[in-house]
Amino acid sequence: MKLKLAFLAATVLVASPTMLLAQEKGGVINVATIGEPPTLDPMSSTADLVGIVTQHIFETLYTFDKSWKVTPLLAESLPEISADGKTYTIKLRTGITFHDGTDMTSEDVVASLNRWTKIASRGKQAVGFIETIEAPDASTVVIKLKQAYAPLTSLLAFNNSAAIIIPSEKQAEPMTDFVGTGPYMLKERRADQYIQLARFDGYKSRDGESDGYGGARHQYLDEIRFVPVPDPNTRLEAAVSGQYEYVDSIAVESFDRLKSSSASQPVLLKPFGYPVFVFNTAEGVAKNVEIRKAIRQALSMEDMMAAAFGGTDFYTADGKIYPENFVWSTDAGVEGNYNLADPEGAAEAAKAAGYNGEPIRILTSRQYEFHYKMAQVAAEYLKLAGFTVDMQVVDWATLTQRRADKALWDIYISHSPFLPEPALIGSLSTSSPGWWDTPARKAAVDAFTAEVDADKRVELWAEVQKAIYDDVPFMKIGDFNAVSAKSNKLEGVDPAPWPYFWNASISK
Repeated sequence: MKLKLAFLAATVLVASPTMLLAQEKGGVINVATIGEPPTLDPMSSTADLVGIVTQHIFETLYTFDKSWKVTPLLAESLPEISADGKTYTIKLRTGITFHDGTDMTSEDVVASLNRWTKIASRGKQAVGFIETIEAPDASTVVIKLKQAYAPLTSLLAFNNSAAIIIPSEKQAEPMTDFVGTGPYMLKERRADQYIQLARFDGYKSRDGESDGYGGARHQYLDEIRFVPVPDPNTRLEAAVSGQYEYVDSIAVESFDRLKSSSASQPVLLKPFGYPVFVFNTAEGVAKNVEIRKAIRQALSMEDMMAAAFGGTDFYTADGKIYPENFVWSTDAGVEGNYNLADPEGAAEAAKAAGYNGEPIRILTSRQYEFHYKMAQVAAEYLKLAGFTVDMQVVDWATLTQRRADKALWDIYISHSPFLPEPALIGSLSTSSPGWWDTPARKAAVDAFTAEVDADKRVELWAEVQKAIYDDVPFMKIGDFNAVSAKSNKLEGVDPAPWPYFWNASISK
């Protein structure tokens, strides 16, 4: 199945292109991020920040090309799938070396995939379908399923809650040795100062051209240094002055100022994705689905998006999980459930549902300033509806830790890019924070993931979206574009939802 929206058509670099005849080798770049990642184990976290950093250290069997199709990375080729869809035979690339100098074999892959099914939310999402993971020889892995499971290769390709391959003897939980096969290896981590990666001289790139996250991965840079810069205004000033070679997550209202900088240029990803309010469906006041519906009824998605992103050049108020230019786009469940802005009706609905003034604990962070701005607007609408609001503003690393505890929150605010496979959406997994686990979810999601026919899967996705609107495990707020910045000296960085720097170089 093909997305109507190609990877690089969706992520447009807004700058005058620089023609590069030959990228130069050497140099160090500094990348300003929104904060300190909570971990460097990408299996154990769904935080985008973790994936951005660790995708340079660790690799998966598959990844995505520029058209968002699954493409081989550590696997030699796409899996051979049996006619009944239940047996995946994966041939591995040979001659792949880990950062500790050992060779990658099927033993490492089997151990890593077993670890993934135990600790990663997306691994847990797949494990119920998996019967066995075995290695018939040193360069082959066979996954046998209990029933067909269409999203498996996409799950194995995703860098978020990632099925990374690590040495079989380094499978500790939590991870203690950060040893992968990636083009860069961990050199030093100083908490709240930087994460320093150095070129791995033993890296074996794929042949051919670079292709999105797939294809050849070049190592022009000597080092990549990720620096936490939590304050959004500080990130902006650093981008304007050229202090960093790349600055992630800049407020969209700063776009024109970035355009006037002589040191840097804006990078606009259009459309990037959507902000989301995730409910705690397991414990607390939001466990009651009628309370969740009343909260949704109170809110103006339009006002939240306007506060967060300013003009409509940067956002669209749209309740469909996927916008029109995706094959997955559907109106199912949206009408009468999106952008209602009805605090009076919400107050009546909340009272009928038994709401008795309990605090609605909203967990958010200012490191993504648009999250905080949406939270402020939401709080005012909820107060108009008679809800008691407890706004908890923390750093992003703390938020990702707290959301794992069912006792600590009722809503947390996050965002997601538009993902090529809807089964990658974290909230569809019962183990993802929010813990959506109802008969309606099971019926809709299981039918969707078991179907292998592309056209039928599109129809079944509509049923999943309807279940999302009926059960309200989360609320999509709208579609938005994202702004970052890159130095005029930085070459070879294609705009991407999770920026990568293995093809980057510095012009001298």
